[in-house]
Amino acid sequence: MNILVAPPARTGAERLPDGRLLGWAEWGPPDGTPVLLSPGAATSRRLGFGAAAADELGVRLISLDRPGLGASTPAPGRTFADFAADVRAFAAGLGRPAMVGNSQGAPFALACAAAGVVGALALVSAADEVADPRFADVLPGELRRLTELSEHDPEAAEKIFSGFTPQAMWDLVTGGSPACDLAVYERADFAAAYREALREAFAQGPAGYARDTVLAMGRWGIDLAAIRVPVDVWYGELDGSHSPDLGEGLTARIPGAVRHVVPGIGGALLWTEPHRILRALLDRLAASPQR
Repeated sequence: MNILVAPPARTGAERLPDGRLLGWAEWGPPDGTPVLLSPGAATSRRLGFGAAAADELGVRLISLDRPGLGASTPAPGRTFADFAADVRAFAAGLGRPAMVGNSQGAPFALACAAAGVVGALALVSAADEVADPRFADVLPGELRRLTELSEHDPEAAEKIFSGFTPQAMWDLVTGGSPACDLAVYERADFAAAYREALREAFAQGPAGYARDTVLAMGRWGIDLAAIRVPVDVWYGELDGSHSPDLGEGLTARIPGAVRHVVPGIGGALLWTEPHRILRALLDRLAASPQR
């Protein structure tokens, strides 16, 4: 049986310049090529991916807890730019690492790319900017209501999202997934790791998840046209949750970005194609003039 997830090889927390802690977990060789991971919604640093691929490819995969999740200190009212500044401070000794942004972690990773913090980026099953007017006619009614609330009354939206729990997130993900993704999510080893990451993410309460979600569901305010590093955008062909057009419009907004649509899988793509994703990312990093 293929190992989809493995416990971190190392964990810790870095003290940022303002005194807050930024939690991290690592897989792969400690002297490998640094690749940061901005994980998906409501999951902590502990849910990595591709441990075997990291070892094989010489990748030091470093997953980061966003503020208020897992081991990272809360930062009420934070922005995408604030997260990019945190990552810049964290990565000061790593040069310009590559980065992977998964699901709701994608816009945070895009903010890092726009700020020039990372040298190459892979977006995997990326949460799209659903508040963009081009999606207004295709969003389900409740999702459209929440995106509008996130944009125009973020405090009210945060109160709604603060009602989420680890179990509610598990039910949301598994309830909307195709059979190919459920074959991943409901596998005993993966489900245990995923549930533990959800539990850890909510250990300080729901405020960190709520702030993440308001930022991701509202207008991003990220200058995607300013991105000057290589970007690959990856979607599973059967992904009906993350982008109404499987990232076609998102890719077009990022200079030079390349989109990959993988058949036979949906939003679980990160865990079924780690070698392919990491190998392409390393190639892009090596070729990047920005490194």
